Amino acid sequence: MKKIEAVIRHYKLEDVKNALTQAKVEGMTVTEVRGFGRQRGHKEMYRGAEYTVDFLPKVKIEVVVTESLVKEAVETIMRVARTGQIGDGKIFITDLAEVIRIRTGETGESAM
Repeated sequence: MKKIEAVIRHYKLEDVKNALTQAKVEGMTVTEVRGFGRQRGHKEMYRGAEYTVDFLPKVKIEVVVTESLVKEAVETIMRVARTGQIGDGKIFITDLAEVIRIRTGETGESAM
């Protein structure tokens, strides 16, 4: 089992969610986050004064999938979330030692 975390642009969330659902990914957690990478924020004007916005708003999607779905899920996120501009986001993939469904006590893939 793998956990895929994708940090993407806000306006791509619905498209990514729908595409992952079609790719048979069941369930996800979405969190509004702030951060920066190479783009290092941007400058804005407020009442004539210029200031820098360092942490840009993004959305983090977390999904847990079986080994067989990892490649398809990652390719789906990349295809749908890509704009070709700086700030498209990142995808992180980590191994999961165990998954436990609280309600039933099921473990492993049956808990997903």
